[in-house]
Amino acid sequence: MQLATVLASLIGAAAAIGDKRTFAVLRHHGDGPLMTGRVDPIINPGTVGSHVHTVMGASNFGMNSTGADLRKSRCTTALIKGDLSAYWFPRLYFEDPKDGHFEPVEMFYMNVYYFFEATNDKIVSFPVGLRMVSGDAMTRDPPNRDGTQNLDPSKGPVNPLQWTCPRSNFNPPSWPAGSDGTKGGIQDPNNQGSGVGFPFANCDGYASPLRMDLHFPSCYNPAAGLENFKSNMAFPTDAGNGKQDCPKGWVHVPHIFYEVYWNTPKFQDRWTQNAGSQPFILANGDRTGYSGHGDFISGWDETVLQKIIDTCDAGSAGMDKCPTIIGGLNDQAPSCNINSPVNEVIDGVLAKLPGDNPASGWGVGSAPKPPASSKPPASSKAPTSSKPASTKPASNPRPASSSTTSAAAQKTSLPAGNAIVDPVPAKIPTDPSSKKPTSTAPPAPPAQITKAAKPSSTTVGGNVETVWETVTDWKTVTVYAGSKPTAAPGAALPDVAGFKYAGCFKDASNRVLAGEIRPNLGRVTNTLCIDHCRSKGWALAGTEYGGQCYCGNELVGSQLQEESLCNMPCEGDEGETCGGGWSLSVYSADGSANTKRHLHNHLAYHRRAPSVRRR
Repeated sequence: MQLATVLASLIGAAAAIGDKRTFAVLRHHGDGPLMTGRVDPIINPGTVGSHVHTVMGASNFGMNSTGADLRKSRCTTALIKGDLSAYWFPRLYFEDPKDGHFEPVEMFYMNVYYFFEATNDKIVSFPVGLRMVSGDAMTRDPPNRDGTQNLDPSKGPVNPLQWTCPRSNFNPPSWPAGSDGTKGGIQDPNNQGSGVGFPFANCDGYASPLRMDLHFPSCYNPAAGLENFKSNMAFPTDAGNGKQDCPKGWVHVPHIFYEVYWNTPKFQDRWTQNAGSQPFILANGDRTGYSGHGDFISGWDETVLQKIIDTCDAGSAGMDKCPTIIGGLNDQAPSCNINSPVNEVIDGVLAKLPGDNPASGWGVGSAPKPPASSKPPASSKAPTSSKPASTKPASNPRPASSSTTSAAAQKTSLPAGNAIVDPVPAKIPTDPSSKKPTSTAPPAPPAQITKAAKPSSTTVGGNVETVWETVTDWKTVTVYAGSKPTAAPGAALPDVAGFKYAGCFKDASNRVLAGEIRPNLGRVTNTLCIDHCRSKGWALAGTEYGGQCYCGNELVGSQLQEESLCNMPCEGDEGETCGGGWSLSVYSADGSANTKRHLHNHLAYHRRAPSVRRR
């Protein structure tokens, strides 16, 4: 009798869920995002992406990730063990009004809302490998002229994106009064804290800085297929009685919603509010915010997600609070992070946005044109429906970028010429294995890193917070010109421009030869690089990846390696060798170097208190 009662209760709960909207928030754990870099396996599969993304989710994320790959991940930032999906969106930068340089804005945190709409349909799990895109990375035009959000295609053009700007005082307003969207964003008439486009004020609400709110469609067209992101998804339409249904033959899946906060108040004293402009820019060069977008590949265990759909109405408390979760939760203490496979500097102070995306929108530059390669893949037609309006694509998904379509294009696109001032130390990646690399696979760390952490307390705004001080000891090798190194096998190359060959040395993403990084020399040869470095007074010159030049007086965190790793012909003279993937062909006046070891301490402070970071 007791079992029968429980089953009846569960069946009744499942039936009730279809009559009302329920939801549960997916929260993340760990130190920062999974990864940040120019990687987008949906839009730019197998190549370097057009702009930098922030990625959350499962560790098998990469340039060619599939749902099956994600299901084999060793860890995820998601608190639910059964969720090995990937969630990503463009990085936000600050464009300094004084000198035009760009600085990354820290992601404060991200939540993913899982809405289960009131519907006559059966809501089912995402199939593994489902790809979705919401938003249009190419647009610089407002989605509408009234600042509102519309998710029902039967009621007009879909606008899945708004920006939210909580403030302690809305006088003056965050968006200019009477704006038509061509010179500034538009406030939502129903909410003074939300609108389309970036606001012109600092978002200083309590623990709530600038936020991107992005909805994804929840109707999947099996005829289009899992990978045809341009036409496989649509938003449901009004079916009456407060319910929203998908077209006939389509599958109703969860409605996900990205809530992304950035720590914009950090820059509040470096720009003038409510003066007709704002300083934040998306990684694709958009100054308006109209092109906010997001991507998703499902790696859910379908049984786990179905149980959540049917029984978990935890709301803002988080789906991790539901007692019915199958498979359990991840420990919040360990952090799940991976390195970007793209070898370039994306942190610190930059002269250009990574990928060389020019600023555009609101009177600056022109909106990018869709490349010819952006045609959607062929697919079968959508099924007929009694509500044809709902069979339109959910939004205007961004087309594929043509900025990098081959190994050669990758090689020439990476040296973007960014001027770097006091860059944040980047994570050091792993070694390439290919003789002729077709991607920027990074090298292994030069030495073991050990970490220790201890908590202390501080007071911010009257609230006592815990501050974790992380001390990292880097065992760093510094190679100076002046004495002969241990020779690599077969490391005899001719003298060049009065310098002698010192050997093939390992490079890393924070640059081991960092006196001058990639000067603009055109088509690089060893002679050009050496002549330039010597004229500037540098003792060492190095060439890398066939077309990059580096100068300096020391190699920090490097080591001599097998000569076979320096294997790429110079762009300016194919008879010469100019390093390799993460490998430097190094020259000095006497062809010698000296290896020394020393320690650096790096301090990082991570605020963990609820008053700063909502979980």
